[in-house]
Amino acid sequence: MPSLRMIFMGTAELACASLEALTTDAAFQVVAVVTQPDRPKGRDLKLQPSPVKQLAVKKQLTVLQPARAREAEFIEKLKTFQPDLIVVAAYGQILPPAILELPRFGCVNVHTSLLPKYRGAAPIQWAILNDEAETGVTIMKMDAGLDTGDILSQASTPIAPDDTALTLHDRLAGMGATLLLQTLPKYVAGKIVPRPQPAEGASYARKITKEDGRVDWTQPARTLWNRVRAFTPWPGAYFFQQSVSPPRRLKIWEASVEAQQSGPPGRTLSADKSGIVVGCGVHALRILSLQREGGRRLTAEEFLAGNALRPGDGDVLFKQ
Repeated sequence: MPSLRMIFMGTAELACASLEALTTDAAFQVVAVVTQPDRPKGRDLKLQPSPVKQLAVKKQLTVLQPARAREAEFIEKLKTFQPDLIVVAAYGQILPPAILELPRFGCVNVHTSLLPKYRGAAPIQWAILNDEAETGVTIMKMDAGLDTGDILSQASTPIAPDDTALTLHDRLAGMGATLLLQTLPKYVAGKIVPRPQPAEGASYARKITKEDGRVDWTQPARTLWNRVRAFTPWPGAYFFQQSVSPPRRLKIWEASVEAQQSGPPGRTLSADKSGIVVGCGVHALRILSLQREGGRRLTAEEFLAGNALRPGDGDVLFKQ
């Protein structure tokens, strides 16, 4: 069987594992890579290529970077590649029907949730934030809706207590690439019958904002622990230390739940080398590592060496 001609569409780091897998399998020929335009980043706002573009350039693949995927000129360009299939992973734009209908086998998407749960932009973060026991990846045939297409295959993984958005991202990226290689040959051979997503259990995982990281100490400690894990490394769970002027923003990198302790929400209950324990709406949160804005990540012991916290004085009280 000749190699399957395909166009790969992706932007974020998540997509790189799938592109890498496809380019190292003789069953597939990646004839072009489509990614978002270079964006200004850093303090000097220099244009930076996406992770997918960097990988594509390294592999000497043709790269296309339309501002909008529905541009007529871009769609005409895609047609010249005569793809059998388009594979999409973390691309960042809704595809118009003209692209969805272009390849003979349609467009296939790698999505990091067990659809129909967590359709949308941030399924990894919301799965942790909502205290899910497991998540996974779905390979689906795309339609005009937002992650509503028929399912081709799925694989699940438990969410471990030490998982963060970063560790789960990396695991699901690898799982997605593996599942993609297992699924595509069976799909194009007609050995997989696409199945509609069930109507029940559908949910939407909206895009994460910086404001989502703001800690509300009146919430249960477990809720805040999940917030820390869900927003590591970005945007980070943060609060403001009120004992300095102006109040100092502090990002929590690592924490644990203290189910045997409780106290007024936002109050320092203890502060020593084992961590900074803060009262919550239910139980308490032990902060194990944190970071001042503009500073480096510190263990609680390192932080306390230069920032004395007196238990009970409300030093880390978070004001709404």
